[in-house]
Amino acid sequence: MKPLTTRELTCLRWAAIGKTSWEMGVILGLTERTVNFHIHNACRKLQVHGRQAAITAAFQAGLLSMLTELPALHPGTRPPPGQEKNPAEPSRFPPPAHKASTKF
Repeated sequence: MKPLTTRELTCLRWAAIGKTSWEMGVILGLTERTVNFHIHNACRKLQVHGRQAAITAAFQAGLLSMLTELPALHPGTRPPPGQEKNPAEPSRFPPPAHKASTKF
């Protein structure tokens, strides 16, 4: 097995606690496509097909520690003001720009 990069492990850690690619992108300051790129590379290196299989393989290999520990933000990335304490709170994420307004 090839070693995983820090970014691949970070993406797998966030995925393991239920974050979507879009949410990880917001947290890490990446595009959704870049997050999927890192997840795909992790899958290839772990020789599995799919995000959940990669999480399981990484867990079994001892690459993912306790899920109660949130992965650190990428160096240089700062959480929005007032959100420094818990970066996993759903309120941290702005609503997706593609959702239609329900105002009449």
